[in-house]
Amino acid sequence: MRRTVLAAILAAAPGLAARAQTEITIQHPLPTANSHYGAGAMAFKETLEKLSNGKYHVTIQRNDNEREMIESVQIGTLDFTITSTGPVGNFVPEVRAVDVPFLFRDYAHARGALDSKVGQDILAKFPSKGLIGVIWMENGFRHLTNSRHEVHNPADVKGLKVRTMENQVHMRAFSTLGALPTPMAFSELIPALQQGTVDGQENPIPVIVANNIDQVQKFLTLTGHVYSPALLIGSPALWGRLSDADKAMFVQAATAARDANRAKVTADEQNGVAELRRRGMDVTTKVNTEEFQKALAPAFAQYEKDLDANTLRRLRDWKPAQ
Repeated sequence: MRRTVLAAILAAAPGLAARAQTEITIQHPLPTANSHYGAGAMAFKETLEKLSNGKYHVTIQRNDNEREMIESVQIGTLDFTITSTGPVGNFVPEVRAVDVPFLFRDYAHARGALDSKVGQDILAKFPSKGLIGVIWMENGFRHLTNSRHEVHNPADVKGLKVRTMENQVHMRAFSTLGALPTPMAFSELIPALQQGTVDGQENPIPVIVANNIDQVQKFLTLTGHVYSPALLIGSPALWGRLSDADKAMFVQAATAARDANRAKVTADEQNGVAELRRRGMDVTTKVNTEEFQKALAPAFAQYEKDLDANTLRRLRDWKPAQ
């Protein structure tokens, strides 16, 4: 009888283990194997599974539609998404402040400000909108590509049909420069470039490299016109079920994801331009940033009216503690 009972227990053990394991799904819009989002997602998966001793199993999926992912997280059919801030402002308006052009001086400024209290204060706005802003991640500084000609100054941008994210801040900037901003989901971008629906687009080097945008765009200009953060956003439906101990594990996994994501962006920034040149892109490195800032003066004035001026000031003036 003892042998029979033991055999039954052993036979049932795999099923019991499977039921004890909680499946977590995270989606992002880029290829997992070689992208900065993929690096972050893999670090999240590996860290959470290790910390929880297998209690949580993370599945990573690609979804090119960022708005759809955010909506799925909001209603609880998806656990987590890594997304650019582009569409997030449509859900949490306070996020729009981080998308203002030429707000951050460099990577150290952007990362430090978003990790500081001012960045955390923005994340604190998410729960009231049915989302959990877990941690700031990164796309990088955005640059302009197009299929028509080299861009050196604001006059060269006039008349270009430029795909932008579904983001009013970015759209205002390009319309102020005389371009024709065309908002569309990232999933529609490559076909739109192939068919000539738009002349160009703007994205950080890691996104341009990972998505082979060089195959449909000839000219790259290192405008660095806006720093593009990303976010790890969680579902309140999941978050509300977690114990304090489990939340701490998720936060630790999110921190690992952020660090891996930023490290990949740094590496891609160091090597990406040379790689895009190797692939045949015409790269313009000398850009008159002051001219672009001057041309955007009307947009800056409107941002001060439309957005939280105090948050803009805190982000712009952030400096590391002495």
